Amino acid sequence: SDMQVYFPIVSRQEWGAVTPKQKEALKRSASRVVVHHTAYPSCKDLAECKTCLVSIQRYHMKDRKFDDIGYNFLVAGDGTVFEGRGWGVVGAHTKDHNSDSLGIAFMGNFSNTPSKKAIVAVKQLLQSGVSAGFLQPGFALYGHRDLGNTECPGEKLYAALPQLRSAS
Repeated sequence: SDMQVYFPIVSRQEWGAVTPKQKEALKRSASRVVVHHTAYPSCKDLAECKTCLVSIQRYHMKDRKFDDIGYNFLVAGDGTVFEGRGWGVVGAHTKDHNSDSLGIAFMGNFSNTPSKKAIVAVKQLLQSGVSAGFLQPGFALYGHRDLGNTECPGEKLYAALPQLRSAS
């Protein structure tokens, strides 16, 4: 995609995604970003992260009956960003809040602190989304728990959200 110019994102093809059952385009650029954690163990390298992504996608599609992996993007601890549903696509990440938002998941479980690299990567991703017109310049950023009854995105990641808000 033309996003590659700004910021390297590991494409669906590269991590071995299966084709979504269907996809729905967002009607306009997203006005909100919702941050999640996968609650899976974090992954150490590309091979491990790919395996993890394939199992998250399988879980979302088979067990949760989603059309695809629920998130628009996922980020590993080393700052690698993976394409989930990608830009401009309605996700399945936050019940009743998917029609105007982008879901970004940090890979791992955040009773531990998110890495600086992951925070920086997500800030760059959001900035590139604004530049490319997929995200409104004054977007609001939430943790999943702000919009639903959940622990997600974990205590320490939730505490780090102000660092991401400074990107908007």
